Amino acid sequence: MAEAVQERIIIEQACEVHRADTSPAPLACQSCRANPKRCARSGCSGPIVTKRQRVRYVAIVSALTVMALALAFAVLTYDNGMPFGSEGYWRIVSMRADSLIVMVVVAACQAFATVSFQTVTANRIITPSIMGFESLYIAIQTAVVFVFGAAGVTMVAGTGQFVLQVLLMVGFAGALYGWLLSGRFGNMHIMLLVGVVIGGGLGALSTFMQRLLDPNEFDVLTARLFGNLSNADTDNLPLVIPTVIVVSTILWFRARRLNVLALGRDVCSNLGMNHRRETMIILLLVSILMAMTTSLVGPMTFLGFLIATLAYSLTDTYDHRLIYPVAFLLGFVVLSGAYFILRNFFYAGGAVTVIIELIGGLVFLVVIMRKGRL
Repeated sequence: MAEAVQERIIIEQACEVHRADTSPAPLACQSCRANPKRCARSGCSGPIVTKRQRVRYVAIVSALTVMALALAFAVLTYDNGMPFGSEGYWRIVSMRADSLIVMVVVAACQAFATVSFQTVTANRIITPSIMGFESLYIAIQTAVVFVFGAAGVTMVAGTGQFVLQVLLMVGFAGALYGWLLSGRFGNMHIMLLVGVVIGGGLGALSTFMQRLLDPNEFDVLTARLFGNLSNADTDNLPLVIPTVIVVSTILWFRARRLNVLALGRDVCSNLGMNHRRETMIILLLVSILMAMTTSLVGPMTFLGFLIATLAYSLTDTYDHRLIYPVAFLLGFVVLSGAYFILRNFFYAGGAVTVIIELIGGLVFLVVIMRKGRL
């Protein structure tokens, strides 16, 4: 009910702006001045204003869907090596299907988490990684190998250890948000700064422990710290998939609230929304998604930034219900495309981070150069 009231207020305010505008206006806006109710029905103050934008959005989603299906089919069937229809053929297909499921999960986590996080922080060049999730993951992995040796890698494998690692990350993020956003002087900038400092501290501690490791133990540890789809333990998927579906669905249903959050604290307060409470809920959901993807495949620093930036550029709208699907499809296309190229041409299918970090880093530099500021 509150969402409907807030949405109606925003639409009415947009109509007031249209009616007060005396400059030459497009046809849709001229009709708004005569009939505000028709303005709300036509959607000229909505996320997609013109028919051309609507057609463009549908074309983008259709093209990405076709690309995703084509890449999924190529990953499953290309260079199988066994006769089509034989038992060995389908066994290879089922093994590759596990990698595709992992890609879907990682794409959903990165897309929903990064877009929501950038909206809450009002900054489109940072990702949830800035809060230290990856540094905490690296510190846990390094500490286990430092204390127990190379055999420690096997100690952090398994569903119980996976759940413990996720709980540590979510607990760390929840404590950070609760401490820094609930205090008298708490604000978003201080929270981000503290997250950067804690991440740097955990990174320095991890580097110190890595310096003291045996070379063989260091090699084993390095393989775990590199974002790799092959690191994913498919035994954890029955736990990860329902969690990701539930959290992503919650974010989907809170998309209209995110649209209001994107207007800023003052506008949110004027519209009757509790900005601090809504921010903490969104950040907690983001931390769950990031804990899931980081614990499953390891750090992927630039993936979220890459797909969120491309999704904003392609959709050109503020509505999160339109941005989320494009970001998710982009994430799957990027992951499956990188996996297919590396697997079939460089025989390193799991290490998709090589391509993602390269392209993501270049896109990041381009965005910074275009904006001219951080």
